[in-house]
Amino acid sequence: MSETAGVKVLGGAVERGDEILTAEALQFVAGLQRAFGARRDELLERRKQRRAEAAEKGRLDFLEETKHIREGDWQVAAPPADIADRRVEITGPTDRKMAINALNSGAKVWLADLEDANTPHWDNVVSGQVNLFDLVRKQIELHVPGGKSYTLRDDVTHAVPLVRPRGWHFDEKHIEVDGKPVVAALVDFGLHFFHNAQELINRGSGPYFYLPKMESHLEARLWNDVFTHAQKELGIPHGSVRATVLIETYPAAFEMEEILYELRDHSAGLNAGRWDYLFSVIKTFRDSDKYILPDRNAVTMTAPFMRAYTELLVSTCHKRGAFAIGGMAAFIPTKDDSNAAAMEKVHADKKREAGDGFDGSWVAHPGLVPICFEEFDAVLGDKPNQIDRKRDDVTVTADQLLAVSETPGEKTIEGVRGAVDVGVRYIVSWLGGNGAAAIHNLMEDAATAEISRSQLWQWLHNSVKLADGQTVTLELVRQTLADAEKALRAEPGFPTENLSRAVELFEQVAVADEFVDFLTLPAYEQID
Repeated sequence: MSETAGVKVLGGAVERGDEILTAEALQFVAGLQRAFGARRDELLERRKQRRAEAAEKGRLDFLEETKHIREGDWQVAAPPADIADRRVEITGPTDRKMAINALNSGAKVWLADLEDANTPHWDNVVSGQVNLFDLVRKQIELHVPGGKSYTLRDDVTHAVPLVRPRGWHFDEKHIEVDGKPVVAALVDFGLHFFHNAQELINRGSGPYFYLPKMESHLEARLWNDVFTHAQKELGIPHGSVRATVLIETYPAAFEMEEILYELRDHSAGLNAGRWDYLFSVIKTFRDSDKYILPDRNAVTMTAPFMRAYTELLVSTCHKRGAFAIGGMAAFIPTKDDSNAAAMEKVHADKKREAGDGFDGSWVAHPGLVPICFEEFDAVLGDKPNQIDRKRDDVTVTADQLLAVSETPGEKTIEGVRGAVDVGVRYIVSWLGGNGAAAIHNLMEDAATAEISRSQLWQWLHNSVKLADGQTVTLELVRQTLADAEKALRAEPGFPTENLSRAVELFEQVAVADEFVDFLTLPAYEQID
C-alpha cells in the first residue's frame, strides 16, 4: 500500500506497475475524482428515480425538455483522418496477446476493452494500462516460455485503439482518494489519457474512447466535462478526445440525439450494443408482463423493437454527421467446415448492417475480419464511410422502440437450461480472471451473463409459463442450477475451482427479491 497527497493505492505490486502508477498520474486521476466524483454519484441516484418512474408509467418516451435539440440544426465535429474509415472493428480485452493479435488483425479499429471483456482484477487493471502504454509506442511484444512469440507485423496497417473504460456504476476499490474509492471510469480513462494522449497525437492519432452503459444525456455531459478538464489540465488541444457511445441501455435509446449533442466536440458516433441493450430492456421493465422476451437465442436483430432501435441509431447519427457502428459478431471460427452455417449468419448480419447504412461493425475474432470487410466493401467501395446517406426515410416512434411484446419466439425449458449453463460458465471464467470467455463457439462477455440471469429473474418473478406448460418457479431454477453444476463437474477439462462460487452468485442475482443492477458488482467483491 502507498499513499501520497490524499491518494492511497491499496492494490499490490504489478509488473511494471510503477511506470503507470506514478505520483503524477495518480494526482491527475485524483483531480478527476475530486472534480467529478460527486456528480457521478448524483447521476447514479437519478438512474434509480428514472427507473422507478418508467416502471410506474410502464413506458419510456422522448424527452419534451430537449425537443429543441432534436429539432435544432447542428453537427458533430468531423472525424479525424485515422478513424474516418471504421468498416471493421475487432473487440477484446487489453491482455498482451489479444492486443498484439488485434493490432495485427487487419481490422481498422480495435476496441481495447477495460470493461465487459475484462475481469477487473487489480493485476488486469494495471497490466492493461501497461499494454496500452506499449502498444501506443509500437513496442509491444510477448514471448511465451517454450512457445510462440507475438510481435507487431510490419506488413499490415495496425488497428487504431479505442479504449473502453468501465461504466459509471463501477468503483475501483484498489485506489482511494480522500478516503473514498475512485470512480473506475476515471481510473481507466485517466491513466490512459495521462500517459498516452500526447504520444498518440505526436503519432498522428489521438486519445479515442468507447463509452459504455450510459443512460442519459446528462451522463454524456459529465463525460464531455471530464474530457474538457483533462485536455486543459495537460495542455492537449480541445477536441482531441473522440468518443463513440454505446447505445446499450433502454433509456439511452430515447436520448440518442441529445447524447451526440452533449459530446459534439468530442463525438465519434454511436454503436448498437445489442446484448447489453437486451439486458437493459429486461432490467428497466422487469416487473411488467408487457416486456417479457422469448428465449435469448430467439431474439434476433429483425425483431420489430430491435429493428426500430438500429434504424433510429443510423438515421440519428447520419443526420448529425456522426458514425453509426453496428453490433457484435461473436462466433469463433473453427478450422473445419462445421461452422459454415454460423459463418453464413455472420455474412447475413453484416450485409444487413451495411445495407442499412452502418459505417462499420464489430467482430470478436480475427477470423471474422475478412467477412466483415467483404460485406462492407460491397456497399462502401472506396468510400471511407456512408455518413452522407441520411436515411430520411426512417421515422421511429417511442411505441416502436417499446414493442417488445411483438417479438416472435417461445419461452422454453431449453431456454432456462441454456441461460443457466451459459451464465454459470461465464461467471466461472470471470472469477478466474478472464472476462472474454469462449463458450459453445461464441466469444462471450459480461452482457451474456447479464441477459441470462435477468431473463430468469423476470420469468421467475412474473411466473412465466413455458411452452411445455411448466411455470418458472424457484424450485425449477434451483433444480436447473443443481443439474448444471453436476454436468459441469463431470465435463472433462472444465475448471471447477470457482464453480461453487459461480453457482451461488448466479442464484443470488437470478432469484433474489431485490434485483441487483449489475452482477459484476457482487462478483467484484469476491476477487482481489
